[in-house]
Amino acid sequence: MISSQLSDALHVLLHLAQSETAITSDALAVGLATNPVVLRRLMGGLRDAGLVSSGKGHGGGWRMDASLGQVTLRDVHLALGAPPLVSLGFREDRPECLVAQVVNESLQTSMQQAEAALLEQFGRITLEALYSRVYARFKSTTAAGLHTHYLLEGHHAPH
Repeated sequence: MISSQLSDALHVLLHLAQSETAITSDALAVGLATNPVVLRRLMGGLRDAGLVSSGKGHGGGWRMDASLGQVTLRDVHLALGAPPLVSLGFREDRPECLVAQVVNESLQTSMQQAEAALLEQFGRITLEALYSRVYARFKSTTAAGLHTHYLLEGHHAPH
């Protein structure tokens, strides 16, 4: 199963960075077209890593705590528990098979190298860089008269 956790977390973090006020789990969940419980589970790791904080009651919700320029995609990935970035299935029903052993070892090594390269690249990309790209895209699409969703308020639950 392919996970969208990293993409979802980045989406939420960038929306939180846009907001001067806390955003509720319900509002964030609508923006991601997911359940608020799923969103809170996602946010737990981000909170534990010090990237966000949450408050209860009136005016409560989630806030961005970390500096966008200091947080990399790698940091967010690690905050989510470092789930596998590359995933392939292996034939393991015949461990005595020499062909399966060589194939599995080769695939495993390649996956480890690919994941290391991804993590290295993720370590070079900050949330500030993503935020700048979002803002630049917003300006260009607005200048062209195109309708765009830049703020969370522009997202709506699917019909």
